[in-house]
Amino acid sequence: MAVHISAGQRLAQLVLVLICLSCAEGREIGARRRLADVHKHLKRLNKPAVKSIQSPDGDTIDCVPVSHQPAFDHPFLKNHTIQMRPTYHPEGLTFEQNKISSNGEKPMTQLWHQNGRCPPDTIPVRRTKKSDVLRASSIKRYGKKRHRSTPNPTSVDPDMLNESGHQHAIAYVEGDKYYGAKATINVWEPKIEQSNEFSLSQLWILGGSFGQDLNSIEAGWQVSPDLYGDNNTRLFTYWTSDAYQATGCYNLLCSGFIQINSEIAMGASIYPTSSYHGSQYDISILVWKDPKEGNWWMQFGNDYVLGYWPSFLFSYLADSASMIEWGGEVVNSEPDGAHTSTQMGSGHFPEEGFGKSSYFRNIQVVDLSNNLRAPKGVNIFTEQSNCYDVQSGNNGDWGSYFYYGGPGKNPNCQ
Repeated sequence: MAVHISAGQRLAQLVLVLICLSCAEGREIGARRRLADVHKHLKRLNKPAVKSIQSPDGDTIDCVPVSHQPAFDHPFLKNHTIQMRPTYHPEGLTFEQNKISSNGEKPMTQLWHQNGRCPPDTIPVRRTKKSDVLRASSIKRYGKKRHRSTPNPTSVDPDMLNESGHQHAIAYVEGDKYYGAKATINVWEPKIEQSNEFSLSQLWILGGSFGQDLNSIEAGWQVSPDLYGDNNTRLFTYWTSDAYQATGCYNLLCSGFIQINSEIAMGASIYPTSSYHGSQYDISILVWKDPKEGNWWMQFGNDYVLGYWPSFLFSYLADSASMIEWGGEVVNSEPDGAHTSTQMGSGHFPEEGFGKSSYFRNIQVVDLSNNLRAPKGVNIFTEQSNCYDVQSGNNGDWGSYFYYGGPGKNPNCQ
């Protein structure tokens, strides 16, 4: 039976076809534009290198001249004279081993060192790939944390916890002026259930309120498939002067942090990592404020002064910090406060102790006199101790320390 189609229906069908073609063309143009923007962003981030090193984990490390690094894209740093060493170093720095085990083997600091080193007067920069940027929600948000990712032990809002998905197990001090912090941090490779989640262990140098004006300098290790494209444990830094809204980023993914060291690459894999019931590895991180120049410096281990955050980047931290935090953070992507099995630290609770649970030891603060000292009045905080927990202690060998972490979802944590 023949079906009669009126002229009006034919016109409507033609219009629909044209709309579909127009939509497809629009999507294609949008995709081309986004790719062009991504390539432009990659050109900004990946500076010309004098040498490139292929890391066994698939990274490319570019050796970039110190004066050509991403920091100098900042308009306030166009005529900046690089400070090649801090004016002052905190007094009372203790020298520690990076590894606690019986065989005395010295660990490799970063995986890419197996295939070479960068020459003097250059810095190692992990090359950003197109796929790295495309994983981000937008080019603008690439290399940035989500909002509200700093633990606020003075105010826990359950609704905010459910909304943001960030959970913490930390030790902290407040109520004084702080000019830096130090810790020796046990390094693990926690399992991440979903690629848009992460697990990290770090110290936070904080100034301002927990509103829109929070200043934060952060350093430690993290596993973040979304940011790096794999599940490797990596050294990282972060900074923000407006509570993660517009300023700051991870590592060298925006202008700000000025690196002077040719040995250590921000965002590169740390190797080896600790194993349950096996060898334990840790890294030492120190961040302090140069009392003369006012810049915030970072040191990795005993030998590597990495660089500094110029004081002009900050408002509150231009003077001092008002709170120091040490500990773990994870993001659970499940809605309504539910949990995944993303691990924090070793993935085991603090009560399991050494060789099983993750730890921070020799936590210290830098005081007004530029002295490293044990912190007074250390508090601990976690949002849900049956998911991730923290237990603190003090002894002669480890000074002020704590065990922390957990498995996330378990019979007592849904």
